[in-house]
Amino acid sequence: MARSLCPGAWLRKPYYLQCDKYKTGVIDGPACNSLCVTETLYFGKCLSTKPNNQMYLGIWDNLPGVVKCQMEQALHLDFGTELEPRKEIVLFDKPTRGTTVQKFKEMVYSLFKAKLGDQGNLSELVNLILTVADGDKDGQVSLGEAKSAWALLQLNEFLLMVILQDKEHTPKLMGFCGDLYVMESVEYTSLYGISLPWVIELFIPSGFRRSMDQLFTPSWPRKAKIAIGLLEFVEDVFHGPYGNFLMCDTSAKNLGYNDKYDLKMVDMRKIVPETNLKELIKDRHCESDLDCVYGTDCRTSCDQSTMKCTSEVIQPNLAKACQLLKDYLLRGAPSEIREELEKQLYSCIALKVTANQMEMEHSLILNNLKTLLWKKISYTNDS
Repeated sequence: MARSLCPGAWLRKPYYLQCDKYKTGVIDGPACNSLCVTETLYFGKCLSTKPNNQMYLGIWDNLPGVVKCQMEQALHLDFGTELEPRKEIVLFDKPTRGTTVQKFKEMVYSLFKAKLGDQGNLSELVNLILTVADGDKDGQVSLGEAKSAWALLQLNEFLLMVILQDKEHTPKLMGFCGDLYVMESVEYTSLYGISLPWVIELFIPSGFRRSMDQLFTPSWPRKAKIAIGLLEFVEDVFHGPYGNFLMCDTSAKNLGYNDKYDLKMVDMRKIVPETNLKELIKDRHCESDLDCVYGTDCRTSCDQSTMKCTSEVIQPNLAKACQLLKDYLLRGAPSEIREELEKQLYSCIALKVTANQMEMEHSLILNNLKTLLWKKISYTNDS
């Protein structure tokens, strides 16, 4: 059994469940043998706050990683402020024994069509998923591998990691076993601030905490490089090869960076396909706009004539990213670009999805911001 670096019932439960199913042939994946047989996948510090969304620091064959497990509950969109798993689908029940590879491909295609919309290149994505599902690289997808892949495809973060696997700012998928998956570790797990025990955090006033965060940041050129990384990630998910994804929680805790100050996403669970979100929120009953919010940042409006939520999200990803970056970049900004930087950031924050020629304006604002930042740091050691 995989050994842990810290004790606790939460820690033991996920791999007990995975290994029981692996040993009976229900699930399979490249991490299963290390988890259940050779004991070379270690669980470390628990990063979770809820027992059914578990996340740990880990070590797999001497490589650091982050282990995530959904505890046999598929993740569904729930329009509260939190993303809560609900027991509506039992994982590992599909595909059933006797399902052909062609039938499995059709299942995956139908899932993608519902999540991403009817796009002409979905067959390419299905083939990519089959390559990922073939964990032992023997050229075939076993029933256990197919069950594991199907369970993981219910999770938007896993799907996004596969779609963006060649992009610089998306953490690499190291492997999986059932619905447990391992992604690369990120050295710094917040844009700014210092980590404190949660007991201490409870007694720190929010205003003082924000001041502390601003004090413990990298130098400005390094902040600029991190910010450029976030802007590039926004480009990656904005009308990418398989549609548009919406960033529904742009808080600093979901972003990190490595020792070269390249931005890396830490948590992508609240980045959801636009088509999927629109389908689920349209016609939802509402009393006010507050009833038409997903996560913390994806907001539509309440049509008072019908008392139904509209399907159009008000703010694009770029506006939300600029709101996050405003104080981060303006503090300590070189005097010769501060005025122009502030002007561009406020123009960015004002960007609306419904604006005329929004895509053109989006590209112009994003490119202008990147150019301004790169121009200032391109000749420094931090670039």
